[in-house]
Amino acid sequence: MIGMPKHLTVIAPHPDDETLGAGGTIARFAAEGVEVSVLIVSGHLPPLYKPEAFETTRREAGEALNILGVHRVEFMEVPATYVHQRPIAEINGAINKFVRATNPEWVLLPFPDRHIDHRTIFDASVVACRPVHAAAPSVVLAYETLSETHWNVGGIEPAFIPDFYVDISQYLDRKQAALNAYASQVHEAPSRSIEACTALAKFRGSQNGCDHAEAFKVVRIVV
Repeated sequence: MIGMPKHLTVIAPHPDDETLGAGGTIARFAAEGVEVSVLIVSGHLPPLYKPEAFETTRREAGEALNILGVHRVEFMEVPATYVHQRPIAEINGAINKFVRATNPEWVLLPFPDRHIDHRTIFDASVVACRPVHAAAPSVVLAYETLSETHWNVGGIEPAFIPDFYVDISQYLDRKQAALNAYASQVHEAPSRSIEACTALAKFRGSQNGCDHAEAFKVVRIVV
């Protein structure tokens, strides 16, 4: 049986990915006394966005992560869709530094899906979590992100087939409240909405024998 960690670190490509993919898990762990840290690598910055767009999402992220009970949050401030254009050593090094600083037993990272930022950050996060030192995380899981993960082309690209679940039945309302805090990102459109997130949690719960759950793909578990 896998015990509850003392520290959980979540690597998010953009503000809201951590809540879409693992908001219920974050809320549950934080409520059970786990110190949760979140690194948001990229954001709505020039040249694609105006500077005020980033400040809006930074403010929304602060409110959302406070609702979830996050202890520590940092922003790398890399422009969205430009992560892969940064020197890979820079991205690897920054993520590795955050992981080492937060010293987690568990790490949640994005599944390598349709978004180029997610794929680049997945690669860098796996590098940061390599079991090359005594304090390396013992549990590393990849989370799914609505509007990106399920747009991969099955049979050609990696498909998200979960093999690890967290029961979030008692924390779904907190995840919904955190999603509502992302007013500029969560929409009424089918793919990224409170309704869609709730439906996915219900489906994942049905696979796991509970009311609502979040699903993950195992990268590594050491018991």
